[in-house]
Amino acid sequence: MIVKFLNIIILLFMPFIMMGLIKKTKTFWAGKKGPSVFQPLYDFIRLLKKEFVISKTTSVVFRIAPVINFSAILFAAMFVPLAYGSALINVSAGLIIFAYTLSLGKFMSLLSAMDTGSSFEGMGTSREACFTTIVEPAFFITIASIMALSGNYTFDSLSMLLSNAGTYGVLITLFASVILFIMILVEASRVPVDDPATHLELTMIHEVMILDNSGLDLALFSWANSIKMLLISSLIANMLIPTSLSEWVSILLYLLVMVLVSLLIGTIESGMARIRMSHVFEFIFIMSSLALVVLSLIVARMFGG
Repeated sequence: MIVKFLNIIILLFMPFIMMGLIKKTKTFWAGKKGPSVFQPLYDFIRLLKKEFVISKTTSVVFRIAPVINFSAILFAAMFVPLAYGSALINVSAGLIIFAYTLSLGKFMSLLSAMDTGSSFEGMGTSREACFTTIVEPAFFITIASIMALSGNYTFDSLSMLLSNAGTYGVLITLFASVILFIMILVEASRVPVDDPATHLELTMIHEVMILDNSGLDLALFSWANSIKMLLISSLIANMLIPTSLSEWVSILLYLLVMVLVSLLIGTIESGMARIRMSHVFEFIFIMSSLALVVLSLIVARMFGG
């Protein structure tokens, strides 16, 4: 019972800590002190106190999209094992429900941006939709292959990867972790795919989609984006942490993985600029290439290659 309560706390508050660690890492490499790790939480609370400013050109879609997007992300979180134990909803179709629930949230955020009637936001919408269509096949190939290896078609199969894959285990885990990390950079709109700090009109993607949102709506979009980053990071943690460890050791290692992912994202954003828009597709296609490698290794393991 305590562990389940801890998982809920992690789901609700760890996304803010991860965002704070990313900003703290960027300021560290810039030689500055920077804001507190809890600053994203303070910003979220401040947004909750602000009033709405809604364009007259928008419809009811713009008003309900932030709530549906956030609800979809929270529902998807129920299918992902967090710090310890199985997911809250542990079913064989969890992968499909998880992926398409995230897609529902993305779909509503795209509709919200298009509902403003702004060609500027429409430009960001088209880019975001295009990137997502490349990410999803690689994600399905990777996770479904790992599930097929264990014969367990729930996300619990991720924690069995190292024990089931034999000599291929380290390679599969490494490639799958890189695939999911790239997915974090794409889905959470981080460098080198997107720069959340930019305000250049021709390079904005996710940020331009929420330019017309304010108050609670903007807070929900930001929180949902952070939770999505936590969920994908949790899939990485589940692959890396052996099932044989005690619950508190597993929880500590899980938190360590979340911290390391945040530090790595912050370091990448400090060490490189976002890549050219025309080259973003090449970067994302690395996921597809590695996913096929993972599939090949798993087929070799299963059929004695």
